[in-house]
Amino acid sequence: MSQRIIFLAGFLICAGLMAAALYFQYGMKLEPCPLCIFQRLFVIGVGLILLAGALHNPGRLGRRLYGGLAALTAALGAGVAGRHVWIENLPFDRQLGCGYSLNDMLETFPLLKTLKLVLAGSGGCGQVTWSFLGLSMPSWTLIFFIGFAVLGLLLVFTSLGKR
Repeated sequence: MSQRIIFLAGFLICAGLMAAALYFQYGMKLEPCPLCIFQRLFVIGVGLILLAGALHNPGRLGRRLYGGLAALTAALGAGVAGRHVWIENLPFDRQLGCGYSLNDMLETFPLLKTLKLVLAGSGGCGQVTWSFLGLSMPSWTLIFFIGFAVLGLLLVFTSLGKR
């Protein structure tokens, strides 16, 4: 399989994840919490890196660069998703209640304070509103981020031919 197809397939998976996120938000009326929004940003980041790789179809050095950037972005996304899963699994009495929306936080607080509040899990991040096969959305997102990180590392460390 050519590296261009691999990059494109990764991008299409990211596009599918974003389409699903928008369906959940607008079709099913499930409002995303601040941590969900940050996960979306990382999915978009991974997707754009993979799309750039597909369009560019680079040589070995470029493939390693795109793969490394995709792996790093996916690892950061996995960190946010992992934090979200951890918050969801806290005992109910230790979970944070609904707080500010991300827009309200950005308008009210400086950026670093907003990031601290988001990572603390404010905004109802412990509430599981949807699950599939016993896993919540952040759990599925974590699995996808791990997959994207592995894909990125494979692009870095394997010798795919430029076909």
